[in-house]
Amino acid sequence: MSSPPVSDEALIARVVVSDDRHAFGELVRRHQSVVRATLRKLAGGNAALADDLAQETFLLAYRKLKQFRQEARFSTWLYRIAYNVFLADARRMKELPMPEDGDPAELAQADDTSSPSVSRQASLSIDLERAMSVLSEAERAAIVQCYHNDLSHEEAAVVLGCPVGTVKTHILRAKQKLKARLGAWAPG
Repeated sequence: MSSPPVSDEALIARVVVSDDRHAFGELVRRHQSVVRATLRKLAGGNAALADDLAQETFLLAYRKLKQFRQEARFSTWLYRIAYNVFLADARRMKELPMPEDGDPAELAQADDTSSPSVSRQASLSIDLERAMSVLSEAERAAIVQCYHNDLSHEEAAVVLGCPVGTVKTHILRAKQKLKARLGAWAPG
């Protein structure tokens, strides 16, 4: 019979008290997939950027673990760090000039000419990604936290550092925009 898994709290204590890197490695193993997926959604599907931001998130989490007060779940605290890392990167990127890759409308049209054998699920995924790209950064972040990470509005407010009412407003506006963009996918 195997022993029950060690809790996140116990692993955190081992890291804080004795700088146990194996314990931190276990925390990373447990949470890296969802942190990377969250960052991928925030980064508009850019997996390489999401991986870089996830690495930065865990480095920051390791350095700041002694500051974790356990008032929220460890995963919520990590989402907050990941979101801050994403925002910092987005601010840095806005300072850099964007490359001239062509007209976005032409690029979107080119994507629509893909082979007819693309499955319905893949098409929905592409349309959803495009629809998510029209959301503001705050709306996209609220949707990701509440629907992708399955956080309550209150937990999302902690992660995003804003009032619960603001999260609800972002969710409402985002849902309206997504409904308008994805109307063709509504059941008959």
